Formats: sequence, structure tokens, C-alpha cells
Amino acid sequence: MVDNIFAGGKPMDKVCFEEVEHTADWAYRVWGKTLSELFVQAALGLYSLAGLELAKDDVQSREIKLQGVDAESLLVAWLNELLYLHESENLAADKFEIINLDQQHLHIRMMLMPVQRWQKDIKAVTYHNLSIQNMELGLETTLVLDV
Repeated sequence: MVDNIFAGGKPMDKVCFEEVEHTADWAYRVWGKTLSELFVQAALGLYSLAGLELAKDDVQSREIKLQGVDAESLLVAWLNELLYLHESENLAADKFEIINLDQQHLHIRMMLMPVQRWQKDIKAVTYHNLSIQNMELGLETTLVLDV
């Protein structure tokens, strides 16, 4: 699915997300050593749950800049932007490179490709009980998806 992922300019080689049970919607837990890793892993988890398969042609680079009032709102904006790219242009990211990320700003470069298959519809990423927690080995959060 995703060939190369970068957070803070360094390659990541480990998947750090898992689906968790949720009574009404769909949820997954994501973790990373840094905020950059958390954001990239959240995108990978979203794509994995959707059953994404990319066509390996027509690659385009795109930079996106987003703002939020805090890291949680920025994370939701980021993931909903990925859903919007899929819905509006039938595109998904193959590679990520975070240029700048702080608690309120995200600037990321992505390599986008046409979506060949998206198996499960996801309407939106929600704010339901969303909180990015500092843990012993980094950051962690649980994301709830409206399906």
C-alpha cells in the first residue's frame, strides 16, 4: 500500500496502529514517538481500514497546509482532508513527508496516486473522546470514524 513514509525527515519502518472495538462506529488506536509519526500512522491506519489499493500510475506531488486550534483538531482536519481527496479527486497518498508540524500547523508533501480500490466507506473522522495522550514511549490516541 504505502511504499515510503517519512515523519520529520526520517523514514519510518513500523506500523503503529490497530483497530479497536467501538459500540456504534469504527475506531482505531494509533501511536508514535513524535507528533509527526502519530499523524502519519493515523493516515496509514485510515487507509488500511478503508482497504485502500492504489493504481501505480499518474503520480503527482502535492503540498498541503492545514491549521487547527490544537493538535487534536489538526489531526481531525488532516484525516478529513485525506477523505476529501479520495471523494473529490479519487486520490490517496503513497508517500508522506512532513515539512513542518506543531500543535496548530501542518505542512506536508504527499505523493498522490489514483485509488484503484476503496473497500469500506468512511464518512468522516470524529472528535468523539479524542485526546492525544503522552505515554511512556511517545504519543497515543484513539480515533473514531463515522461510517
